[in-house]
Amino acid sequence: MPKGFLIDQDGVIYVENRLIPGADKFVELLQKENIPFTFMTNNSQRSPLDAVRKLEKLGIHVEEKNVYTSAMATAHFMGQQFPNGTAYVLGEGGLISSLHEHGFTLVQNDPDFVVVGEGINFTLEMVRKAIDFILGGSKFIATNLDPSPRKAGWNNLGIAGIVSMIEAATGKVAFTVGKPSPVMMRQARKHIGLATDEVTVIGDTLATDIQGGVQVGYNTILTLSGMSKKEDLNDFPFKPDMVVSSIADIKLPLPWWK
Repeated sequence: MPKGFLIDQDGVIYVENRLIPGADKFVELLQKENIPFTFMTNNSQRSPLDAVRKLEKLGIHVEEKNVYTSAMATAHFMGQQFPNGTAYVLGEGGLISSLHEHGFTLVQNDPDFVVVGEGINFTLEMVRKAIDFILGGSKFIATNLDPSPRKAGWNNLGIAGIVSMIEAATGKVAFTVGKPSPVMMRQARKHIGLATDEVTVIGDTLATDIQGGVQVGYNTILTLSGMSKKEDLNDFPFKPDMVVSSIADIKLPLPWWK
């Protein structure tokens, strides 16, 4: 029976533009053993090709099929709910291309959906239009609710901040597709053609990667090379199946593969 991985990127494979030691060797092992895997990222701004090129610069050679983004999950979900619909988008790059691929038309008036993703070119006028559309009946979707890293000089406000502003102004709560939503967790699994009990999630964040995996019944591995630290385990009512310092410490076969 096949086994495979859904692997977070930032904090597991790299931190900003620095490769986490041993991450490249782990990916090479998966490729050598023909173990299915995909990099599962909440970043809706980057396309799979963007992700492949970034990994290439770090010495990891994968294909676009090895990447699944919240933009892809969002566009797929919207296409199921409202085929050939229209959308007003606060987002860039990968989100826009994914929506086009799923038959959506981007419009400036009377959209079926208002969609919020990552971007650095938002204006208050765009936010105001989004608010008016939602008050007029447009459905409100967020690719994810990742917060700002709260670092001085950071040019991305974080989707959570933008969504909170719109929710406060409209009284409407966004439907969120990205991690830890079961919508994305299931779609990523289907992307690599595995059953629930064949999937292991590797992530650095308890509140997204690990929580998402637990919610849909996947095995989970927390790496301490990114956001979450060992002491954070006490703050959650669930725990990962394994905790490692970094992805380089994961040895195959895993205990639950027997």
